[in-house]
Amino acid sequence: MCDLLNRIWSRPRGEWTRVLRKELPALAEKVTEELRSESPALSALLADLGAEESRRAVEQAMLVALGYQESAERVRRPRDLVVTPLPVAPARRELFAALSGAKGVSDVALAEVARCAGWPVPARVQAIALASPAEAPQLAAALGDALIGTVDGDTCLLVPDPGTQTRARLEAALKGRVAAVGHAVPAGDTASSLRWARALLALSPGRGGPDARPAFVDDHLSALLLLQDESLARALSSRWLSPLDDLTPRQSERLEVTLLAWLEGGGAPEAAKVLQVHPQTVRYRLRQIEKLFGPALRDPRTRFELEMALRSRRLMAHVRRYRSRAGRRARAVASTIRPLGMAREARVNGL
Repeated sequence: MCDLLNRIWSRPRGEWTRVLRKELPALAEKVTEELRSESPALSALLADLGAEESRRAVEQAMLVALGYQESAERVRRPRDLVVTPLPVAPARRELFAALSGAKGVSDVALAEVARCAGWPVPARVQAIALASPAEAPQLAAALGDALIGTVDGDTCLLVPDPGTQTRARLEAALKGRVAAVGHAVPAGDTASSLRWARALLALSPGRGGPDARPAFVDDHLSALLLLQDESLARALSSRWLSPLDDLTPRQSERLEVTLLAWLEGGGAPEAAKVLQVHPQTVRYRLRQIEKLFGPALRDPRTRFELEMALRSRRLMAHVRRYRSRAGRRARAVASTIRPLGMAREARVNGL
């Protein structure tokens, strides 16, 4: 039945009834014959009804199962029925809502919705969050019939079987667009891929253009993890970086970048290469850092948490700068918009 439904919905709306009239009688007759051969109890019942009445009853049942409704009173011949099929979009919206966790359904119901939507649920899916909703249909087709939906106002795509979707293909399809690609997950964890794709999109620069590239969650896992709760990140920074509080902002920044480079590189020469300064400069700063932090720097757990604190502080500063720039751009656009009355007055005065 779902095959028939997909064939109907794949045609222009004006041809739906014609396709139904053409294909439904033969399909109903085939189903009737299978019922007669597979079920003795139903075979006896169908024999009492007669061949024509049996086929008509099966047709009516199939119309109900396919989501069709009669627009007139029931008449004798099915070909005289005027039917209005429900569009495929609702089934796909239902499927997106079920996969995203917005609507809880059983596995059986999910499979049925997927069949009617013409979108078999794959073993794994990958979410894509888009900044521009208008591009969704084109991208869905380019990525192999991706599922389109919205989550709290964000337009998103679900790509089936991401194992067959190489990263190069995703990058090519999304080139020039502001988008974030979530990590590949089992279908039951689709909400997680959607969540982190949307989180990364919120942190990504909003500038499109020919050179724009999509952001991939797989490339920013540690950053997203550290920014999952900004309150906890601030608490972590406050606990471990408090020895820097009495320094000037310039001194604190210098020691922070040196400490982070040392923790990441493992030594003064490596940190000097990253900072592009002389190794002796790094050693001098490290002596200052040791005086501030004491012997705790020799503890592996302390070094780990210090690195987390430094990274989270820098990430939060980056987010603040990004949000500030976004706010300034929004204010700049708003300042160029004149109320209608002012514009008319300006034209009258020749200004």
